[in-house]
Amino acid sequence: QVQLVESGGGLVQAGGSLRLSCAASGRTFSRYPMGWFRQAPGKEREFVAAIRWISGSTYYADSVQGRFTISRDNAKKTVYLQMNSLKPEDTAVYYCASYSGSNWPQTETYEYDYWGQGTQVTVSS
Repeated sequence: QVQLVESGGGLVQAGGSLRLSCAASGRTFSRYPMGWFRQAPGKEREFVAAIRWISGSTYYADSVQGRFTISRDNAKKTVYLQMNSLKPEDTAVYYCASYSGSNWPQTETYEYDYWGQGTQVTVSS
């Protein structure tokens, strides 16, 4: 059974940092890109960042470029999202997801087929 479990969310002041983790199990994740998405109250879920397991290639939304870093630990089957210089507008539930296709980079929510339960990130001003 495929499982993605996020952790690391919390409350932080503007300008602070958090690191999210996504532990993967149940499939050969090294073959598939992984992505981070977020959803703020009243808004649609949006793409944040993606990474390819083997090459380590990354791609970011413009809104987080230069502040967030996605990385992975193949041995631990874990993907990370290091978030620096956080802003109140980064407040959202953050989800990791797995993509089974071959298009890269893949930023469309509907293309990702496995999702974690989400972790809340709240940035206070």
